[in-house]
Amino acid sequence: MSAFSRFTPLVQSLPATIPFVGPEAIERQRGRKIAARIGANESGFGPARSVLRAIEQAAGETWKYADPENHDLKQALAAQLGTAPANIAVGEGIDSLLGQIVRLVVEPGTPVVTSLGAYPTFNYHVAGHGGRLVTTPYVEDREDLEGLLAAAKRENAPLVYFANPDNPMGSWWPADHVIDFANALPETTLLVLDEAYCETAPPEALPSIASLIDKPNVIRTRTFSKAYGLAGARVGYALTTAGTAQSFDKIRNHFGMNRIGVAAAIAALADQDYLNEVTLKIFGARERIASIARDNGIEPLASATNFVAVDCGRDAAYARAIVDRLMSDHGIFIRMPGVAPLNRCIRVSTGPDSELDLLEAALPSVLKSLAAG
Repeated sequence: MSAFSRFTPLVQSLPATIPFVGPEAIERQRGRKIAARIGANESGFGPARSVLRAIEQAAGETWKYADPENHDLKQALAAQLGTAPANIAVGEGIDSLLGQIVRLVVEPGTPVVTSLGAYPTFNYHVAGHGGRLVTTPYVEDREDLEGLLAAAKRENAPLVYFANPDNPMGSWWPADHVIDFANALPETTLLVLDEAYCETAPPEALPSIASLIDKPNVIRTRTFSKAYGLAGARVGYALTTAGTAQSFDKIRNHFGMNRIGVAAAIAALADQDYLNEVTLKIFGARERIASIARDNGIEPLASATNFVAVDCGRDAAYARAIVDRLMSDHGIFIRMPGVAPLNRCIRVSTGPDSELDLLEAALPSVLKSLAAG
């Protein structure tokens, strides 16, 4: 008997995939420590001191499971967002919620619409449940709403994924366009509106909570991993109708949330002064990354996220060479989009001045060495 015959045919057909190679793995592969960790869209500014105190206080009770109903976190989110706790589902980061959403909808062969080059972890979940990805290309470095709508209707797709603001390009659509897109989708199509970067977006990019909360075929996903500085805590949430939110209870890991992470998220919501402070730092870092790029003759794209995509003006091989040389020669970790034509760019996360200082010093020599080579 084959060692793998115990697995389903679907699982046997899939490659073992890690959508993102982590900086720790890169350190192991390269044998070099990372000096500037500005590639994973984390917040190098970290969480608020009030959150760190909450983590310390919660650590002594980490022997307990977290509340499987996530009552206190839902109450805190509802109060902050102006909605009801019943409209909220909590999960282990957006990545976990995306997997649950796909599980709710996708069967083998189900068409799922997304943008070519958009967040690869969503695609990973679709493949894992046997879905059939249908992609539409970016237009002018933005996800193409008309293309997504046309594909969803053409395929009679029960699921479509759209991120606003977008990863990996940092682009965004105004709220009225997003609402029109959601309203134009067939009622049979569930929209995943990924708003992981909502705290760093301009206000005009975000539909109000009330504008979409009554649509059972819209799920908005958000996270504490970006502006709140809690990527390692793995706390995300979904906003939707009460009926759709309750559907998560059929399949979620009811004891999946960690107690310390939940305490950290509740404390983060209570410290909006820090959120305002850190978003200003993110805005400033975006401007500095853009300035560093322009000073080196490459073009930053406008961004509504905590990173900046930079058009290197050539092809994927050149962008990859910049990414690799920054790491191998200087210990600077950045990433790049994975699909043409987006992969002509590199992507730099915002971070403290000390790390951007390293980028500013290293980038000219990397570009010079590539030009000489």
